[in-house]
Amino acid sequence: MVDAQEKNPNFALKVLTDNEYAHYQTLSGRRAAEYLSGRFSVKESYSKAYGTGLGKVGLRDIETMNDDYGKPIIAKHPFAGNAFVSISHTDTMVFTEVILERSE
Repeated sequence: MVDAQEKNPNFALKVLTDNEYAHYQTLSGRRAAEYLSGRFSVKESYSKAYGTGLGKVGLRDIETMNDDYGKPIIAKHPFAGNAFVSISHTDTMVFTEVILERSE
């Protein structure tokens, strides 16, 4: 993800919503790279759980923010039900899981 950002400085603008980008701007170095890679991975995981892939769901249609305790939440998305997310990082990888639950 660092390479993508270095090769294309506008990459974050294409991937992140305005709110995500505002938070991204407050970060630097490794933390900024983790944030960007995590948000991108959530969007990809979401699109797969939604069943369309990124071709039908835009990257900026999905917004992941953090609640008051720091837990990631999907704040904006096209699915009518509930969306749950988990993000984990290692030194070189990011793992995300998205669960979509139909509302009754």
